Parts: sequence; C-alpha cells; structure tokens
Amino acid sequence: MYRFLLSRQWVILTLLGLALIPAMIELGFWQLHRHESRVAHNELISSSLRARPVPFDRLSSPGHGPAEDEQFRTAKATGRYDTGHEVVVRQRTGADEKSIGYFVLTPLIQDDGSAVLVNRGWIEAGGDLTRFPDVPAPPRGKVTVTGRVMADETSEASGIKDKRGLPPRQVMLINSRQQAATLDRPVLRGYLQLTSTSPKPAGGQPERIPEPDHSSIGAHMAYAVQWWLFAAGVPVGWVILVRRERRDRAEASGTGSAAAAATAKGGETGVTGGSDEAGSGDDPENAAPSTPPAGIPSSAD
Repeated sequence: MYRFLLSRQWVILTLLGLALIPAMIELGFWQLHRHESRVAHNELISSSLRARPVPFDRLSSPGHGPAEDEQFRTAKATGRYDTGHEVVVRQRTGADEKSIGYFVLTPLIQDDGSAVLVNRGWIEAGGDLTRFPDVPAPPRGKVTVTGRVMADETSEASGIKDKRGLPPRQVMLINSRQQAATLDRPVLRGYLQLTSTSPKPAGGQPERIPEPDHSSIGAHMAYAVQWWLFAAGVPVGWVILVRRERRDRAEASGTGSAAAAATAKGGETGVTGGSDEAGSGDDPENAAPSTPPAGIPSSAD
C-alpha cells in the first residue's frame, strides 16, 4: 500500500523534510536569542539613562574603557576645549537619519592634563568634502559637559571601514586610541556624547544627537514563532502528500482494473456470439428443410 515511499523520489523528499525540521527549529531559537538580546540591550540603555550622573574618569581611564554595562550612562567632565585638535567624523547622519554630514569631535582637557573626547553633535557636510568644514566654536574657558558614555568605535563592531588618506582632521571612527596618537597627553578611553553644557554656549552649536532608541524590540519574536510553525508544518505537509499520493495511486489502479475487466468481458461476449451462430447452422434440427429427393411428391403437388 505504501511501497511507493521506498522510491527514490520519496526517499529524497523524506530526507529533505527530516533535515529541514531541526534547521528551522534552530533558526527559531536564533531569532529568540536576538529578541532576548534586544530586550536586554533596551533595559541597559533605559537603566543607564535613568542613573545619576557620575564623573567620567570614574568609568574610564587612559588604559581601560568603560565597562559594557556602563555604556549610555550619564557622566560629567570639566575642562577646556582644545579646538586645535578638533576633528570631524565623516559620513554620519543627522537626527532625521537621512542627511549625511559630520560629527564634531573635540578634546576636553581636564585639570590633570588628561583629555576626554566629546562628540559635540552633527553638522552638514557642505559642498567641498576635501576641506575642513565650518564648525561652530565651542564655549571658551572652563566648562562642565554632561553626556552619554560611549565605547570606542571599531570597524569590527560598527561595520565602518577605517579609510586612510583622508583630508586633514577628518576621520572615519570615534576612537580614543587613534586620537591619542595626535595628542601629546593621556586620553581617557571611550568618549562622551554631549547632552548639555554649563555654562550654556551663547552662539549656535552642532545639532545634538538624540538618545538611542530603547523602546523598539523588532520582530525577532514573530520570526521565531514563524520558523517553529514552519518546522511543525513539515511533517503535516509530508502526511498530506503521502495520503494524496496513495489516493491517486488507488484511483489509478481502480480505473485500470475496471478498464481491464471491461475489455475482458467484451472479448468473452464476442466469442460466445460467434459460436452460437455457427452452431445454429450446423444443427440438423435447426437446419432448413432441403429439397425432397426425386420420386417423392412435394406438398405442393
């Protein structure tokens, strides 16, 4: 009845289904782990943003960057801006996530001589990308800046290629190690993403970077459920196909048997009819009267 399952076509189909089931289950767990990671990341950002501000040098030093669970936390630093070593970070988007421009990265020199990198915000790129853009000047004198603690950017983590041969004072990554090579002083690892300055600057300043999104969790959980439903659907689909194949084969077999029976019956009927006709002609009792022999008067006489 189910011998067709041993055919090459059905063996391949069955093995394919058996391979797809664990693969789809694993893909579902992969999406689940991404969902859990996203939720944990959002909780980290939310708790860090709610935490009380702390001095930046408590979270970072020239030899060690801020811990992973300290990222996005609000921190403060006091010092004077060093505009002579200010650089711009290329190919960054503004708050609308459409316009391409620069981040303005300015070292803040603390009283102990160490430097804190401050991302003061975003400016438009302008027409000539080979020259240093017009950057709004930071406040003069000693200031206290407040910002979100960020880890150094790397090509591996950000996906941004660190290009060489750029115009002067232009970089691709915000990286304290790279900037320490140009500053003749120790630089604290990581940087501050500016949120406020005291005293407030008088003139226009770069566009502030909005706080990171920590409410969206994406569709990873929906994708996980989808993969698991696909995995459950494979055996169901296999059973449906098997039953359909069995029904089609049974119908084809029944149609063939009926046709063969009809053909056989028709042959027997033809043979029987021919024998009866031949017999009726040879049977003396059924034969028509022959002409009477000579000398015997016919009834007509």
